[in-house]
Amino acid sequence: MTRFSAITATGLYVPPREVHNDVLRARLVPSTPGFINKLDSRPGIMRRWHAEPDKVTSDLVVAAAAQALEQAGLQPTDLDLIVVGTDSPDTMTPATSVFVQHKLGATGAGTFDIGCACASFPTGLATAAGIMATNSGINNVLVAGAYMMQKLADHNDPSIFFYGDGAGAVILQSSQRPGYLGSTFYSDGSLARNWGIYSGGTLEPATHESIDAGRTNVRVVDRYPPEVNREQWPKIVRRLAAENHFDLGEVAHFIFTQVNRSTIEEAMEDLGQPMERAHMIMDRYGYTGSACIPMALHDAAAQGLIKSGDLVVMVGSGVGFNLAATAVRWQ
Repeated sequence: MTRFSAITATGLYVPPREVHNDVLRARLVPSTPGFINKLDSRPGIMRRWHAEPDKVTSDLVVAAAAQALEQAGLQPTDLDLIVVGTDSPDTMTPATSVFVQHKLGATGAGTFDIGCACASFPTGLATAAGIMATNSGINNVLVAGAYMMQKLADHNDPSIFFYGDGAGAVILQSSQRPGYLGSTFYSDGSLARNWGIYSGGTLEPATHESIDAGRTNVRVVDRYPPEVNREQWPKIVRRLAAENHFDLGEVAHFIFTQVNRSTIEEAMEDLGQPMERAHMIMDRYGYTGSACIPMALHDAAAQGLIKSGDLVVMVGSGVGFNLAATAVRWQ
């Protein structure tokens, strides 16, 4: 018997400290005016939210998960599995998901992390759906994306403009009809040294020297070619549609990584789809990396924009370069 799964609830959390562009402009423009002024106008990011210094990534997940669980009418003890997608984990090891499991009190759940930057949530969703399809004992899964990269960044570096904290979560449950439809993936490891945290792992264990030089912070070493997302987003959407047998005109909502409004506009134009089908939240929440897709999904659902039966396509694009696209039918 074929086992299906569907998203039945969503959750979102952003921390309380607002950091408006004006605050960053005052601090950074004297040293890098061109960078800040250009970013201010092009990505559509107006503000972001930062957590208090004593908070960690798992705290964001727990808050978003609590909202999703309440919406689904579930208790934490009902969860069979917790999947957390993030590239700003609580610790290098153990996995952030085990901290989430303990803080939630999800005593019956197994856990694991997905670590492919901003492609983590759609990858995690696909992984969870595949596990549910082949395991009759797994019926309630929490899939979350979370981001607290500002805590791993140099706050005097212009890239701090991007980083907002936040988490989004969904409850994926076994279903009588298909909600999760399918996914597809792409990567290009030749871009792996462009943007990342390059000291603190086995490539270069953290030392006093690497810490003093800032190599344990997230760094933009070399900008990504703009055409990476412009070309690959439409390409992977078309591949997803072909492999899962739907037409682009059937898609009610496209949710792309919330990093640059102009790139989303170019992708939608390439796909021949109206911009009103591309939901965006970066103007309110900034760039929230691994969290932005489930956050945007929750935001659209909470506003009543996503209706039962709607086809939703999500495209996550992250450093590495990692790309993942997934399609769901809203139930």
